[in-house]
Amino acid sequence: MNAWNLIGHTWAVRLLQAHIRHDNVRHAYLFTGPPGVGRRTLALRFAQALNCTAPLAPGVPCGTCRACRQIAAMQHPDLYIVQAERAGGTLKVEQIRDLQRGLSLAPYEAPYKIALLLRFEEAHPSAANALLKTLEEPPPNVIALMTASDAESLLPTIASRCEILRLRPLPVDTVAQGIAALRDIPAEEARLAAHISEGRPGFALRLLEDPSLMEDRRQSIETLLALLPAPRVERFAVAERLAKDRSTLPGALRAWLSFWRDVFFVTSGAEVPITNLDYAEAVRSIAAQITFETSGECVRAVQRAIERLEKYVNPRLTVETLLLDMPRLRLAGQVEGSRAG
Repeated sequence: MNAWNLIGHTWAVRLLQAHIRHDNVRHAYLFTGPPGVGRRTLALRFAQALNCTAPLAPGVPCGTCRACRQIAAMQHPDLYIVQAERAGGTLKVEQIRDLQRGLSLAPYEAPYKIALLLRFEEAHPSAANALLKTLEEPPPNVIALMTASDAESLLPTIASRCEILRLRPLPVDTVAQGIAALRDIPAEEARLAAHISEGRPGFALRLLEDPSLMEDRRQSIETLLALLPAPRVERFAVAERLAKDRSTLPGALRAWLSFWRDVFFVTSGAEVPITNLDYAEAVRSIAAQITFETSGECVRAVQRAIERLEKYVNPRLTVETLLLDMPRLRLAGQVEGSRAG
């Protein structure tokens, strides 16, 4: 943990603290990285550091004053949250115009008004263009904090007006130790969540807080393992079932992708920790039956399927094509017994 009680990203914390200490705060910041890596949490900690009423030191929020608690709950009157209605949706121009009306007023009680624009890569082009006016002529005492997958997903005119902090996944040991300390949970439970999250502390915490996420992942991998020795007719029947629920299919494919990546790493001989520790035995069993090239093809096949779904290609056809691309394999023992103890 660092001064902001954040798992990892200490370099970013120090940079933002320095901006506060030296009275050199920018009018706009962009936090990039994969979902769950800590973009929103870092932005909220920065907002706390800017508006804390009892800082422990310059740039170090107390975390317990009314302002800090309200910001952490995203309910502070001077904190404006703007995002698409759902992940994968569209942030609309009307939302930016509403934001601009609010930002034109003086702060209600804090030194700064904070605009927190989440997943800004989902902004409609008209919304992004509307925000440009605010970035070009920022109102006094207003700071915009944006999160996005990467700066390249935004208009160049947006990214160029922001201080960009690129967050990357952390070492899994760092995440495991951090969440074990933060949630006071057994080390093995924290270690599994850290590996499954692939070094993203926010995602690891969600896995621990919502058991249904772990169960959905388990069922997805069990389905994959059951399909590998199955004949074509059985694979097509499962493809039909999976395609009927478009809300869960992307998550299933992401679980399959993480599993095939583990197989790929094992077949390559790379000294890389696998993601699915609880399926290590199944990973080794499959890796022993295929070549490095075949495992790579399986990874690419799942990636293509995910991309096709994002382009609204017929989901049943997408899954059928994917299952035809996968080799027919047999595991040692039953599927239920393939998991590591």
